[in-house]
Amino acid sequence: MAKATRPRVPDVDLGTYQQAVRRVLTCDVITASRPRPGVLDQVLFWADQMAQDLRALFGYRLIATTDHVRLVRELDLLDPTQRQVFARKGRSFDRRRLAYLCLVLASFQRSRVEISLGDLVRRFTPLANRIQGLGYEPTDSSHKAALVDVAHWLLERGALHLSDGSVEAWARGGEHADALFDIDHEICEILFRPSRPVQHLHSSAGLLNDPPGPDTAPERVAQRARRLLVEYPVVYYADVEPEVAALLRTKGLVQEVARLTGLEVERRAEGVLLADPAGNFTDRAFPGRGGAVTRTAGLLLAQIANHFEESWAALTHLPAPGPLHEQADLVARVDAALPREGVVAELAWQRPEHAPHPAEPATVPLVERERLEGMVADLFEEFGSASFTAAWQNDPHGLLDAALDLLGDLSLVRPVPGGVLVTPAALRYRNIQGALPERPDTGLLPFGPLTSNPAPNFEQPPDPAPETDAQSTFDPGTEDVAP
Repeated sequence: MAKATRPRVPDVDLGTYQQAVRRVLTCDVITASRPRPGVLDQVLFWADQMAQDLRALFGYRLIATTDHVRLVRELDLLDPTQRQVFARKGRSFDRRRLAYLCLVLASFQRSRVEISLGDLVRRFTPLANRIQGLGYEPTDSSHKAALVDVAHWLLERGALHLSDGSVEAWARGGEHADALFDIDHEICEILFRPSRPVQHLHSSAGLLNDPPGPDTAPERVAQRARRLLVEYPVVYYADVEPEVAALLRTKGLVQEVARLTGLEVERRAEGVLLADPAGNFTDRAFPGRGGAVTRTAGLLLAQIANHFEESWAALTHLPAPGPLHEQADLVARVDAALPREGVVAELAWQRPEHAPHPAEPATVPLVERERLEGMVADLFEEFGSASFTAAWQNDPHGLLDAALDLLGDLSLVRPVPGGVLVTPAALRYRNIQGALPERPDTGLLPFGPLTSNPAPNFEQPPDPAPETDAQSTFDPGTEDVAP
């Protein structure tokens, strides 16, 4: 197998280089002000070296100018979490907002360097109204709110710059309220870089890399394996193709990515992950400095671990399909909304003849809904209902639903009818209760923001076990992998 280029960076500079790599991998667009002043200069210093290493190791393309940096990724799988980059104030965009964003970008004309919000709406409205089921009605407050979120998303990334007026004043419907924007066409162009022209696609699968087949070059398979390591919190061997799993089991490939990013390797019998000691290489820290929902989710994991240790032999185990197993269904759901007209038939992308063949899904323990409700009841009894804030103290089942939604987003549990399936990574938090500080005056958990001793996030347990792939995080008799 041809060996990918390793970072040729002196050890004395390796820490700053790794920090720049992590910035590029975790920030969708880097500008003079995003994510904060000074980051762009730090990243540009290493841009040439990073462009070479990211292309060799992952097949990624780095676009770097004096004004912005953008990493163009190669996608191997559709993943519902990918939509989280399209969000405002912590709320992911719904289908209307995603559609409005595409139409707004399409309405910008290269010859114009500025546009008013009123003029933008006049150009955008007929485009939206031509799409059945979408539309734009200026008197509909939900439509205006969606457009406001899109405008702010573009402002945050520097695609638009507000030169006069106010988006909020326009949304409130003032008689002469408007907003004037300068358009940065370079940013607009790099925000949407599909791997193939969309008019050549009759399926969303055409935006993905072809799965490895018998004729796939070994280095392409290796790039796919490395991409999984940085795009997913944990990679389970049962969730990927056998040839990819075989590479992930080797030490050299994983260490390449660890050295590039500065992350730490953690292996178990089920898979491998890269842990982040600093807690920065993530889009959602857990438990982090969250409120009642986040803390309850952590305490639930501790309760679940105790349940496993007490009654492992009696647990029900069910198959837990991973992203690759569910890919065909997800592609079909996305394709159901694709327009049937406009595809350039003679240039249309064709599906590869070979399809991905992952291993059989791993079986993991089921925790029934009734037992989960009992666990929350025990927490309320142990800490007192007042500890769970006024929003939840009279709604333990609602708090349970919110905590399970969070754990599902983090892929620590997988909801199924009648309960949840618990993934191996969840057992990294079996001692999490000991990491959550108490209020010294009451002995109750502080569900407000932490001011000291922050709990560990998903990427790095305080006491990681030695690197080995011989242990299972689900075997209560093996070494404890405390969070």
